[in-house]
Amino acid sequence: MAVREAELLCHELLLRLAGRLPDRHLWRYRDWLAGGAADVLARSLPGTLFRERVALDDADHRLLSEAVLPLGADRSVVDAILPGGAGYPEYGFTSASPLAGSDSEALVLGATLRGRPGVREVRSSWRSGGGQRSKRVLLVTGSADHIGMTGEIQRIVRALGEPEPCVEVLPPDLEPTGYHRAALAESVQVCTGAEAPHRG
Repeated sequence: MAVREAELLCHELLLRLAGRLPDRHLWRYRDWLAGGAADVLARSLPGTLFRERVALDDADHRLLSEAVLPLGADRSVVDAILPGGAGYPEYGFTSASPLAGSDSEALVLGATLRGRPGVREVRSSWRSGGGQRSKRVLLVTGSADHIGMTGEIQRIVRALGEPEPCVEVLPPDLEPTGYHRAALAESVQVCTGAEAPHRG
């Protein structure tokens, strides 16, 4: 398997782990992937899944194997990950921002990504529960370079003060997970990019 194909599978895998793998790990793995360190991700992620007791169903375990083994992951650690369903913490989503006054982060993201090539739509939802503070989840439908776009938007959000950004760049042909569907159902549009479908 080509390295680029394995990297795309890693991106898909990280999307499937959103809401299950703690944010402190997820954003870092996405940053490594965008920064050309997919081999570091591949060697580290299986051990993190094992330590965090993230269970994988058969389809997700197969995706993990296809994504990380060609990049140098330890098969014995991959095989040690718990079997099970895609369990999520008790999260709720809302489109209403908890911020008082203007939402400067949304304004900056809108100004940066509006009309952007490779971007269809950027939406924002606020996640609560799981024993954590309310947190923004950005949902970006992208048609090109999903890995690079994730890394770039994460860097913008971190510069705006969120140390563990939740940036979900969804390929248009990928079926959203239950986590993403719940977030999308309670979201507001931040902006549209150059790839937004024209309404007749």
